[in-house]
Amino acid sequence: MNGKDNTVKNIHPLSSDIQEKTSRHPCFTCGASHKYARMHLPVAPACNISCNYCNRLFDCLHESRPGVTSEILTPEAALAKYMGVKKHMENLSVAGIAGPGDALANWESTRRTIELIKEYDPEVIFCLSTNGLMLPEYASEIVKLGVRHVTVTVNCLNPAIGEKIYHHVHYQGKRYQGAYGASILIQNQIAGIKELTSQGVLVKVNIVMIQGINDSHVPVIVKNVKDLGASLTNIMPLIPAGGSTFENYSQTSMRDIKIMRAICEVVLPQMSHCQQCRADAIGLLGDDRSLEFRDPEVAKETNPEVPEKADREQYRIAVATGDGRLVDRHFGHTSEFAIYRGDGEVFQLVEKRKVLRYCNGKEDCDEEDRRNTVNALQDCNVVLSLRIGYQAREKLLKKGILSFELYDTVENGLKHAAKKLGKLSKKSG
Repeated sequence: MNGKDNTVKNIHPLSSDIQEKTSRHPCFTCGASHKYARMHLPVAPACNISCNYCNRLFDCLHESRPGVTSEILTPEAALAKYMGVKKHMENLSVAGIAGPGDALANWESTRRTIELIKEYDPEVIFCLSTNGLMLPEYASEIVKLGVRHVTVTVNCLNPAIGEKIYHHVHYQGKRYQGAYGASILIQNQIAGIKELTSQGVLVKVNIVMIQGINDSHVPVIVKNVKDLGASLTNIMPLIPAGGSTFENYSQTSMRDIKIMRAICEVVLPQMSHCQQCRADAIGLLGDDRSLEFRDPEVAKETNPEVPEKADREQYRIAVATGDGRLVDRHFGHTSEFAIYRGDGEVFQLVEKRKVLRYCNGKEDCDEEDRRNTVNALQDCNVVLSLRIGYQAREKLLKKGILSFELYDTVENGLKHAAKKLGKLSKKSG
């Protein structure tokens, strides 16, 4: 972070083959994230734990966060899609299974997918993401399959904290709740990580930092997983999901995340470039092209003229977009917004508006710059972006500007925003 190289250090003796593969893995090596693409294969819908920050409604086109996908693939369909993407994306180096449930709770599909794709592309780097509940059972098989990169989400090592994060755990045919259920998960995570690292697997530990619940506990997690042999930790902000127990919690601020990463990087290297991707993400980190491969016939956006005087109410919507086709940029990282005007049915691109980036990567972004960014959009009804922080959302709202997070085409995003605005108008009327 802060310009430092957070590439996985050679904490444990690694073969030259694993070191070479790690250098091409965008989630384990920061420098690889701008060169090499990854593809998440959504073949694992079932989950064996219930986290209070997850709503399990994963069939969602609009959202961009872990556990979300627009489709579930069979292993055979995953192979077919991988083959198609590989033909169009020469820099595709990693195939991963990151849900939308848990890779090990769907072990038959996960294993078959790995076998099929490795047979087609022996050079592929395969990785798995898991909550770790079933790691003691499947660690040896993971190693035999040739998987050398595994991510385990560990949100606490204290059952009293765990019962506030996990609603229940399904293990060996039984459902456990409270601190006892959390203790089963924690024990298996510890045993599983230790088993993997002892067999030469690189383990990255993800930690969802939740204010007032596990934030003060994060350094303890980092120290302990280092002792278990983990090579990297990724401290991530809570993204409150609608319909979840934590839906009304505030999103953890990136300032607090950066401070915690700075504290913990003294102990273990920190991943600072995570995009908290969908379970069907494709492409470079920060440049998700999954929509492109979901529907290759997506029509190019047109900008028909909108009459100055229209019977329908007119809206102004600012869109954080890189190519004008997808809503694919973080609000805080956007220096140019596409401004559209329309009535919910027809929209016209009226200008591309340059703004100061809301956050330029410093620990404390300039407050005056933030005000200028918000003021530059004050004639808009809505801002559409891939992601927006809680503080930025609140600053916009004080100006009467709504903000929606989604990952979709600009055309669909505009219609989605107009529909929301129409509903709000009817309620206020």
